[in-house]
Amino acid sequence: MTFDLKDLKSAEKQYYLQHVIAPRPVCFASTINKEGKVNLSPFSFFNLFSSNPPIVIFSPARRIRDNTTKHTLENVLEVPEVVINIVTHDMVQQASLASCEFPKGVNEFIKAGFTEEPATIIKPPMVKESKVKMECTVIEVKPLGTEGGAGNLIICEVLKIHIDDSLLDSNKKMDQRKINHVARLGSDWYCAVNENNLFQVEKPNTQIGIGVDALPPAIRDSKILTGNNLGQLANVNELPAIEPSFDDAHLKEIILYYSINPDEMEKELHTYAKKLLEEGKVKEAWQVLLAGN
Repeated sequence: MTFDLKDLKSAEKQYYLQHVIAPRPVCFASTINKEGKVNLSPFSFFNLFSSNPPIVIFSPARRIRDNTTKHTLENVLEVPEVVINIVTHDMVQQASLASCEFPKGVNEFIKAGFTEEPATIIKPPMVKESKVKMECTVIEVKPLGTEGGAGNLIICEVLKIHIDDSLLDSNKKMDQRKINHVARLGSDWYCAVNENNLFQVEKPNTQIGIGVDALPPAIRDSKILTGNNLGQLANVNELPAIEPSFDDAHLKEIILYYSINPDEMEKELHTYAKKLLEEGKVKEAWQVLLAGN
């Protein structure tokens, strides 16, 4: 189906957009008003937009139901500071509880069972249970509209970031597998980021890749290799050559059993190359494919 968004109600726009633009990281924002009342609330309209200067943006949208604004937005307009606490799997239910529309002045730290931890240079407190906390100053609030569902971009500069030692190795580098992020999808759906569903995609070389269009036709038009497989193969900066020293027992078996039937041999070679690519063995996959030429 094709939807023209001008024909959809605000709730319908939100429904489809939140399902298809996902997963989204969760900003768990702690703020304070001029009277010193603390607020804590999660927002999934959130991301990193610059590293120098270090800028993150999140957006508390106007409520579709009655076009009212969130306490977080009201607070940062009074005190332009915020702590962005990263939500992990072990705290996601509590973070969701903090999103309840408690009356103004109610402290969600208490309602959701979190511990206030003083920030070092700004007024709002940090969530002690969060393993990553960013102390930010709000440099701009940009309204995107005046009707229900309209976002308000809260543009923040990160001044300090606190990272739990358990997430760092001896070189102070982060181990992505240890953070256990959660991300927001549509309706009540979330996803957990853990070692079971993490995978790596090699970044393009500093030298430009040859591109899918430069792959040999037999590879480019393969019925077995997927678009992802072709993307891996096309990320080399020049077509590889056959390496006489390449020694692979399964490749030898394929050539031995299927050499009298070129079509079947090509199928077996592509199937084996696909397996190697899925294991991240691009160089080996190239050698298997070149053996069929």
